[in-house]
Amino acid sequence: MSRHTGETAEAEAPSAGPATGGGVRRLLGRLGGPAVRTRLGTLAGVVILAVLFWRLGTGAFVDGVRRIDAPTLAAALGIGLVTTVFSAWRWALVARGIGIRLPFGAAVADYYRALFLNAALPGGVLGDVHRAVRHGRDAGDLGRGVRAVVLERTAGQLALFAAGGVVLLAMPSPVRDQIRQAAPPAALGVVGACAVVLALRMNRAPSGRKPREVRGMFGEARQALFSRSTAPGVLVSSVVVLAGYVAMFVLAADVAGAGASVAELLPLALLALLAMSLPLNVGGWGPREGVAAWAFGAAGLGAGRGLTVAVVYGVFSLAASLPGAVVLVARWYAATRDRRTADPAGPVPASWGFRPPAPRAPAPVVRIPAQLSEVRSEKYAPKESARLARSSLPFSAVPSEGRPMTPESV
Repeated sequence: MSRHTGETAEAEAPSAGPATGGGVRRLLGRLGGPAVRTRLGTLAGVVILAVLFWRLGTGAFVDGVRRIDAPTLAAALGIGLVTTVFSAWRWALVARGIGIRLPFGAAVADYYRALFLNAALPGGVLGDVHRAVRHGRDAGDLGRGVRAVVLERTAGQLALFAAGGVVLLAMPSPVRDQIRQAAPPAALGVVGACAVVLALRMNRAPSGRKPREVRGMFGEARQALFSRSTAPGVLVSSVVVLAGYVAMFVLAADVAGAGASVAELLPLALLALLAMSLPLNVGGWGPREGVAAWAFGAAGLGAGRGLTVAVVYGVFSLAASLPGAVVLVARWYAATRDRRTADPAGPVPASWGFRPPAPRAPAPVVRIPAQLSEVRSEKYAPKESARLARSSLPFSAVPSEGRPMTPESV
């Protein structure tokens, strides 16, 4: 009996392994989903802000907000206008490079709306997701619409990484020594990776082909970012946008009273902008404030001053995105008006408790043949006797036997 039980257990043991592995894979898949990543990023941003306020107090936040006035807000709006217009131009160029039409005016309005949603919603990327989906649906190609936004954001990040690497290598900063030590191994790694890719491409078997999707993706990226028609515009717009971000950071440092030159602030600004690219924020807040506090403290300018500068920069960014709220409300009102024009009665709210009766379909018209109508009329026509009897009733309007009707005849 025990031997049979042991054999049964041994036979059932292997089947439990795949089931357990499948459950673990499903759990990891759920944890790696976009919604979970957004929540974890938002939680990380909240934790960073809580630690900063616990260590440095809320005085830096209050002091930063108190220093902002109307002229500085107007300057931030002007800088935001320049960066938004050039970002929209870059988006239109990238979209045209992959074969999607995007009018410049619509691109500016949609980019403003995306900036506002990025600043108002957790995660910091939901506005970009919204404009990608809306543009893809309007263009009739959702995949290309999403890829256009991804490539446009990639161009901006490449410009930021390139400028950050050059500035942090050449100018004094808290991380210059570390960057200089890590630069040679990183450069060798990039060169080695390119050599491996080139060798695989040259030694590829004649029958071996890349998947069509991967080949198409790299082809679209090359056409959108590095072709003759789009590369100059993408480069110029990326440089102008990055310069606008740095100018807004320098303006925030001046408002916060940092007392540092532009040369001292430039590497600190790039460090803060690189931290903003991390998906661990609440509407852009979190890593930027933490890195700014650390960088200003390491540079001898004070961690509290760095937090104040980051807070002022955050307020400026939010103010620069406020035209997006106007675009959002205007688009919503236009869509509501179009729906009311299409349906004058308008939808009946469910809270009213009744629904209007559905219109009845018109009754079908039945055509009766002429012969059948004559037969029926003859069959159901009143008899002559009945007609005469009815005509002889009292006070009848029809005269009887051709004589006039008198009271004596009645």
